[in-house]
Amino acid sequence: MRRTNIRFFHRAAVGGFFLFLICPVLSNGGENHLVVDASIAPRRLSKGQEGKIILKISLREGMTVIPQPQFLIDLKDSKELIFPKYFFTASDLEIEIGKMNGREFLNLNKPVEIPFTVSLEALRGNHTLEGTIKYFVCNFQEGYGIKTTAKFSADFYTLNRIHIK
Repeated sequence: MRRTNIRFFHRAAVGGFFLFLICPVLSNGGENHLVVDASIAPRRLSKGQEGKIILKISLREGMTVIPQPQFLIDLKDSKELIFPKYFFTASDLEIEIGKMNGREFLNLNKPVEIPFTVSLEALRGNHTLEGTIKYFVCNFQEGYGIKTTAKFSADFYTLNRIHIK
């Protein structure tokens, strides 16, 4: 009886370890399908000043982002920057939808820009804005699609003065 329990736990441990190793590969192929280069313009900001986050999105060759299920940019709450909201869909950002061979795709050739205003309570110094893009990417030649995410961050500096319009 005791020997059977040891074998069972040994097999369970080996199986669990195998799943631990293989799950990341199954979840997204272990690859980055989409790369985000995020920046904030201007990089040095005064309180009350308007600016924008600029997301340059590039896809791995052969990959296409499709509009459904929903493409979503989710920004982490920031005390320094005020956004109209903290999540944006492709239609909110007016990302062009193209069509090729009867299939729709998001045209991500142009940078995505999201406007903001610097809070009057923003602390002086270096800050980082973080966010996540949730998307569905397809490779029509190889015949597969994956719902996944890509994280991004952008650094900026807030000054201790108020911007006068």
